[in-house]
Amino acid sequence: MKKVAFIGLGVMGYPMAGHLQKAGFEVTVYNRTTVKAEQWAKEFGGDFALTPGLAAAGADVVFSCVGNDDDLRQVMTGSDGILHGLKPSAIVVDHTTASALVARELAAVIEAKGCHFLDAPVSGGQQGAQNAALTVMVGGDANVFEMAKPVIDVMARSVQLMGPVGSGQLCKMVNQVCIAGLVQGLAEGLHFAEQAGLDGKKVIDVISKGAAQSWQMENRHETMLAGEYEHGFAVDWMRKDLAIVLDEARQNGASLPVTALVDQFYGDVQALGGQRWDTSSLLARLKARSSQPKKG
Repeated sequence: MKKVAFIGLGVMGYPMAGHLQKAGFEVTVYNRTTVKAEQWAKEFGGDFALTPGLAAAGADVVFSCVGNDDDLRQVMTGSDGILHGLKPSAIVVDHTTASALVARELAAVIEAKGCHFLDAPVSGGQQGAQNAALTVMVGGDANVFEMAKPVIDVMARSVQLMGPVGSGQLCKMVNQVCIAGLVQGLAEGLHFAEQAGLDGKKVIDVISKGAAQSWQMENRHETMLAGEYEHGFAVDWMRKDLAIVLDEARQNGASLPVTALVDQFYGDVQALGGQRWDTSSLLARLKARSSQPKKG
């Protein structure tokens, strides 16, 4: 497990691949924009390839972290995709937040080639990726997981096998459901405090010591109070994730009324021009609504 490939150098993949190179692995990267792959190679000292298949050639473990189901299918099974470069018994670890359906689909194709597949979406955001402090939720065979875990550990603070292929993606869906409700609650709390004439920072200082405490509260309240949203996990990406969640819920019969409502609220944020704002921008929606003239 010395030679690895990393496909996709976005805000998450770029530092994740860097941690692997720093840990002593021989890393070859691929990115759709070649100049970014060249920049990564210059910064970390690894190599880059011009196609996903060439990056994967000879690798013991191939990591991917791209945008959505369609992007994932393309880099995996396209004419120059990962599938065509895999050596026998190689392990493919996908960190994309995608559907459980595509995870199972790609696992079947990759396993038919004599290789292995793990779906391994992550939580922790850009900060977690930069600090090698991600939480990784994995679906796949237990023996394959044990082989890949020491490599994944380099980028994470917690790595857990959740069950067979697809289970990692299902667990990530739970993560996004919980975050959606938490952020809306935090936004409403801060908005209420402001409307009531309270000092928002003092409010957070008090309630964050009690049962209301959360990662979102600790890490986002200051920028929310300042109205700063040009950072973090984009609203567009959250809506992509929630669409996957709600589609899965329709299939398994889960009732997610709050998640469906918050998804609509994020649609309102997009209409305000906040497509790339951080997900904590739900507060901006509340402020915009309260500033509208009262009817009657």
